[in-house]
Amino acid sequence: MSTSARVRADACPGIFATHDAADGPLARVRLPGGAITRARLGALADAADDLGDGALHLTSRGNVQLRGVTRPGLAGRLTAAGLLPSPSHERVRNILASPTSDAAQELAAALDEALCAVPGLAELPGRFLFALDGGRGDVAGEGADVCWRDGALLLAGEDTGLRVPAEHAVEALLSVARAFLRRRGTAWRVSELTDPGPLLKGIPGETVEPRRFAVNPGLPVGPIGEAIVAVPVFGRLTSAQARAIAKAGDAVVTPWRSILVRGPLETGTGLVTDPDAPSLGVSACIGRPGCAKSLADVRADAARVGRTPRVHFAGCERRCGKPAREHVDVLATEDGYLVDGERVPAGELATVLEKELSAEKGTQ
Repeated sequence: MSTSARVRADACPGIFATHDAADGPLARVRLPGGAITRARLGALADAADDLGDGALHLTSRGNVQLRGVTRPGLAGRLTAAGLLPSPSHERVRNILASPTSDAAQELAAALDEALCAVPGLAELPGRFLFALDGGRGDVAGEGADVCWRDGALLLAGEDTGLRVPAEHAVEALLSVARAFLRRRGTAWRVSELTDPGPLLKGIPGETVEPRRFAVNPGLPVGPIGEAIVAVPVFGRLTSAQARAIAKAGDAVVTPWRSILVRGPLETGTGLVTDPDAPSLGVSACIGRPGCAKSLADVRADAARVGRTPRVHFAGCERRCGKPAREHVDVLATEDGYLVDGERVPAGELATVLEKELSAEKGTQ
């Protein structure tokens, strides 16, 4: 049973149900596993130019958003590009997969196909999240409702003790999703259930003592073998940058707002590929003027503080885009910011965050 009563409808944006932001309609395009071919990335870049604000905005679930979509035709373009295989399921195709694990990426593609083939699963909440972790522990700590981690089955981030081989991973994840729909009541997430144990009923596999797995979020920025991990500043990928990536090869959008590019990336794109770049420590919501709820232009303020610890700037208490891993919380108020709950004038942010960075280094 659910521990909480949701009194409002699930408003996660998609292609057909966009979000009315201050800068115009916002559409979210799901990329299961984050994988995208060069052709599809080019199609998204064209759509951003022709229908939106000229950029692709990366999300913490490895998806992309188009902002300011004031002209019609997006659904048709995405369908033609193969990015909308099931209109009825488009908001529930929330699947994370380890970017560098071929096995996890293949399972993500198989899970997406199987998910879209079950009509009833289109009723899942738009916030329900699947994950497939190849064993590195990279996506296992990203808050998935159900995660297969190299054989281990996790619910809401906790090991259940159930071990499922790879050939049965897709059906195990779908079985949990079906059971959640039957038991959810008004819950949106597995973590909201008082007892998630019954979600495992009927799933074959070996049962062992649950263990606490280490997590290893993120990917090192820069070259990884023949690929390279590139980061757009604040997760905003311009259409020109998207085309440069498409020219290099296929890619994987990660839940850390970076992109694994499977080919040689040309220089001069403005994408961050230096692991020591100061901007890598900071993330931010869209802020003003794009969001009417934001109390500050958080991206402009974040850009002025220079090198920081791992920090997330949020324009309001919703804290959109907040990373799952440990970070300094910078929250806009009417007259400045709260830094981990302590009031700081906007003009003193750089000094305070520099102290936070020094303290962080001192504990390492």
